[in-house]
Amino acid sequence: MITGELRSKVDKIWEIFWTGGITNPLSVIEQFTYLLFIKGLDEKQKEEERLAEFVGTDFNKIFNDDQQNFKWHNFKQMSATDMYETVSKKVFPFIKTMHSAKNSAFAKYMDDAIFMIPTPQMLERIVTNIDGLPVKEGNTTDDTKGDLYEYLLSKVATAGTNGQFRTPRHIIKMMVDLIQPTPTDIIVDPTVGSAGFLVEAREYLKRNNEDMFTIKELIDHYNNDMFYGNDLDRTMLRIGAMNMMLHGVERPNIEYRDSLSETNRDREKYTLVLANPPFKGSLDYDSVSADLLKVTKTKKTELLFLALFLRTLKKGGRCASIVPDGVLFGSSNAHKSIRKEIVENHHLQAIVSMPSGVFKPYAGVSTAIMIFTKTGAGGTDKVWFYDMQADGLSLDDKRQPVDENDIPDIISRYHNLVNEKDRKRTEKSFFVRKDEIVKNDYDLSINRYKEIVYDEVKYEAPKVIIQRIKELEQQILDGLNDIERMVWDEL
Repeated sequence: MITGELRSKVDKIWEIFWTGGITNPLSVIEQFTYLLFIKGLDEKQKEEERLAEFVGTDFNKIFNDDQQNFKWHNFKQMSATDMYETVSKKVFPFIKTMHSAKNSAFAKYMDDAIFMIPTPQMLERIVTNIDGLPVKEGNTTDDTKGDLYEYLLSKVATAGTNGQFRTPRHIIKMMVDLIQPTPTDIIVDPTVGSAGFLVEAREYLKRNNEDMFTIKELIDHYNNDMFYGNDLDRTMLRIGAMNMMLHGVERPNIEYRDSLSETNRDREKYTLVLANPPFKGSLDYDSVSADLLKVTKTKKTELLFLALFLRTLKKGGRCASIVPDGVLFGSSNAHKSIRKEIVENHHLQAIVSMPSGVFKPYAGVSTAIMIFTKTGAGGTDKVWFYDMQADGLSLDDKRQPVDENDIPDIISRYHNLVNEKDRKRTEKSFFVRKDEIVKNDYDLSINRYKEIVYDEVKYEAPKVIIQRIKELEQQILDGLNDIERMVWDEL
């Protein structure tokens, strides 16, 4: 999360947009992102120049000799009028057409992008304030840019009312650390939004697999065939494409597509799903792909997405997805059938139950992370459960940092499951055998299996309590008498 001075600076920029007449939160985010992207291009060019000079090689120029004024550090020094002329009529058209691959996500979704900042003075104020933000490329230990995006997205007023609230960045990071992407994975988020899961998967690979960037085949795979995402919001597709490019992925495969419809024909294509699909939603059967309805006959999006994951994953592919608690214990035939499908025909590894405050202030829904592998031949022997009670932030609407945080423990325990076999059900984590889950109608809610130990509370005998009350009452009367005497003495 961003706090303190940086948060205040972002709020000030937001206020400049707002008072300047751009009041739609998504429009503000979009215009803000364009300028961050333009600034990032300049920083990326500088970094490539330094690297090329250090190793003595050539580098790919983003800006040619006639486009030096397109660079952030050059146009920011211009007068307000000249800056506005340069950015609105030259730099912005340049970024709309800069990508050589016309079928890339960036090129496709920038076509209808509009520069909305109305006046030179407003642009100058925004550029000056953005220039003071500490957003540096390449900071993997404290990704300020990612936190800034997350904070901007948190300002969307409609968040939570239409299923579009954002997954907190630290929850995304936890899921990626649990599933551990590999350099050969083909990763998809079917509700990609701002590409948070894909960006964090990229960050994980960069931290843990530096060697992959020295192998041509893996570099080509990384830039062209590793990252996929679908969404129905073109604004979010633009933001997601820019986010991926700024994080070094040249051609992410981000598509305008309804993942649940017949237009999505993906089948056994991916090796890893990372997702937080919309919980609120009920679709008409006619709009849903027929083969998904064969797995679970339902209109509920949260169940249909689980069926989609099973269809689109290759055998051996893994999935880490957030699901509402209702998916885990719902009693309808559709709920039971999708749980039975995963438990009986694939390998369900873990259920991490999260506290309801994780998605505040957008929503108070209780959720869990479901982790499974597609096998087509079963494999579930026992399922690991973890009762997460704290995520490092307060569980109220303010979501302020606190000391309590189960996330490091969750990651550590999950990757050392051999040490979990003897844990009791009174602890935070434990195993439940498949046969017990089957007996409970495939119920996967942790409360079904967790044992709670109540501490015995011993109270004093009623006679003792009554005597103490009498003594307190006498002390009160004595005090009142003392006060009364003092009053009479003064008179």
